[in-house]
Amino acid sequence: MLRFLSILLLAALLSTCKESKSSTGETNETPTKSVKRGISYNIQHEEDLIALRTGLSWWYNWGTETSISSNYYDLYKMEYIPMLWSVGNATTYDNLKSFIIKHPEINYLLVLNEPNLKDQANMYPATAAKEWLKYEQVVKDLANLGRTVYIVGPAITWGTLDGYSDPIVWMDAFYEEYRKANNNRDPQIDYLAFHWYDYGLESQLNRLEKYGKEIWITEMANWNSNINSYEKQAEQMKEMVALCERREDVFRYAWFIGRGAENRFTNLFDSQPGKLNSLGELYISLPF
Repeated sequence: MLRFLSILLLAALLSTCKESKSSTGETNETPTKSVKRGISYNIQHEEDLIALRTGLSWWYNWGTETSISSNYYDLYKMEYIPMLWSVGNATTYDNLKSFIIKHPEINYLLVLNEPNLKDQANMYPATAAKEWLKYEQVVKDLANLGRTVYIVGPAITWGTLDGYSDPIVWMDAFYEEYRKANNNRDPQIDYLAFHWYDYGLESQLNRLEKYGKEIWITEMANWNSNINSYEKQAEQMKEMVALCERREDVFRYAWFIGRGAENRFTNLFDSQPGKLNSLGELYISLPF
């Protein structure tokens, strides 16, 4: 009996540590991992989700759905966020809406990946303004079905599009083109997205403050030539994650990538499914 009572007491203490009372008296569970932290990677093995679930809350794969089993959220408490990468068609939009309806945990939609890069979405501001109406229609259609979904994007960075290498120049022109075509109305941008692969992330975020949006950093790492080892990348990861966790205007962030960037020293996994390397172990364990 004494042993049984001791077990009950220990369970009660652990429960107290995991729960806190709000000012209204409601019981709220203390987060056990960062709600901001995610990964930009096409996860294809459930073993990878199992390895990441203790430290990450979300992922995306630049597509409109995932091949992981449909109950992934219930199993792993990892949100999959779909993306409209560029120009879509009716079938793409219908399939996307169907996927979102089947997954009630999805509240966000990523759109328009790196429009000012020629080898990515490659879209001038005037064209993007026209396409944006279609993105807005998708969330309107979902709202009519009882689902509120927020638009996250465009995912801007420094690019290669003629005259628009600076993401600020592209964004300002996009706003101008959209307003001109829509009776001076602003586009629906619920959150802005940004990518960064160098030193100086904070100064880049400071430049984006002019838009008054919370930011998703949907790709980040350091590809500077000085980062020539996983040890050096680990130091950069610590700095970038600490910055993202500290800044109130950073809503979410995602490390690039799981596998496939060996020469950039940014992989989080070994080749074996579910096997994190030292950088991956660090990423899921960093403070939040």
